[in-house]
Amino acid sequence: MNILIVHAHPEPQSFCSAMKDLAVTTLEAAGHQVQLSDLYAMNWNPVAADSDFASRSDPDYLVYALEQRHAHNQQSLAADIQAELDKLLWADLLILNFPLYWCSVPAMLKGWIDRVLVSGACYGGLRFYDRGGLAGKRAMLSFTLGAQPHMFADEQAIHGELDLMLRPLQRGTLAYTGCTVLPPFAAYHVPYLDDAARQAILDDYRHHLLQLEQLTPLRFPRLAEFDKRLQPLSGEVSA
Repeated sequence: MNILIVHAHPEPQSFCSAMKDLAVTTLEAAGHQVQLSDLYAMNWNPVAADSDFASRSDPDYLVYALEQRHAHNQQSLAADIQAELDKLLWADLLILNFPLYWCSVPAMLKGWIDRVLVSGACYGGLRFYDRGGLAGKRAMLSFTLGAQPHMFADEQAIHGELDLMLRPLQRGTLAYTGCTVLPPFAAYHVPYLDDAARQAILDDYRHHLLQLEQLTPLRFPRLAEFDKRLQPLSGEVSA
């Protein structure tokens, strides 16, 4: 299997970086082909701008998604975007590895999502969810955070349900572009753990990675469940 790991943490000695390193070695040892995009090490530019396009369909007014589609068709995307898009299209599995910042991803990773999930290649028109441009690929989140598991246990927990916090990423980004989304791996309470507890998390993550083929994907909408106006055909639609 071809696997792309996109890693976004500014500290190479962080536990999040240790998770990235573990994923690379574990997956390669299991016989997979792995490419790594270490965004901070690459000095990745996260800012979407008109300079992302060598040619423009409308030079007077920037609609970023439409210019993405035009540049993709004209093969005139900026070189850094095209290089990452090539990795993404090569991959059978995408792993986003990051620390949870303010219930979301670091700006560096958000900029990768904004610039690399190109309209016309990854989505566009009615090409979304199970008919998205990345249909047939799988995706997974692996992340660190300072909170403890009970803080996300259910809707009554102090932070609410973790799945709801991750919905913009897992549903609105990965599933929307067509990926089959695997259950995430969360490393809780990391800044406050001793070495033994951290090693236990790494052992759990190794097991998670070695069970990728057995993981039950998350359930998200399929277009066959909706009519031409994108209204549900029945009263029940995927969460």
